[in-house]
Amino acid sequence: MASRGHVLIVDDERAIRRLLRMYLTDAGFTVAEAADGAAAVEQVRRGGIDLVLLDLMLPEMDGFTVVRRLRETAQVPVIMVTARTDETNRVTGLELGADDYVVKPFSPIEVVARVKAVMRRVHAPPDPHRTLRAGPAELEPASRRVTLDGREVELTRLEFDLLAELAAHPRVVYTRDRLLEKVWGYQSAVGGKTVDVHVANLRRKLGDEIGIVAVRGVGYKLEPVA
Repeated sequence: MASRGHVLIVDDERAIRRLLRMYLTDAGFTVAEAADGAAAVEQVRRGGIDLVLLDLMLPEMDGFTVVRRLRETAQVPVIMVTARTDETNRVTGLELGADDYVVKPFSPIEVVARVKAVMRRVHAPPDPHRTLRAGPAELEPASRRVTLDGREVELTRLEFDLLAELAAHPRVVYTRDRLLEKVWGYQSAVGGKTVDVHVANLRRKLGDEIGIVAVRGVGYKLEPVA
């Protein structure tokens, strides 16, 4: 049977690495391990890693620093696994480019489900014949390119997927939970704040002219520019 993908577990607790390895292996994933941040960065640098399960509280190099280092050279999906429950830490991880956040103590079955959801989203085949617009921004799903006034703008994978979902359904009002299901593949542990962070990033990079409108008490929609 072909592997579902190669997952790197980064945690300084051997028991947690072994538990996650057992469940992920049973689910069909190939698993590698790292006990510290430096080893994790090196393994990703060598290539072949499809997703990183990253503990935030690591010796010497914490999870935030690991994500920063990874994002310098790679867009490999990252799910943070940590005992920290403070919302500020969760949002910080998301802003740095983490794809999700799982809080300890966790259900290993839930972790596997989230890994599958992220992998499905990342590897979903784009429609090669469709171009989307969000105000002055133009999105090409096949190449995952975004251009604004003729210049290419770099978005993270989740930022692109969120904007593409809204642009594909103009004027449709999405609740935050619905966007989490469509873009992230499930309802994230950090809730609607996850969506708010990524909308703010899109506005910062592309400007308010892209037409993402907050619908008070509900969520967001993309209003086409006349």
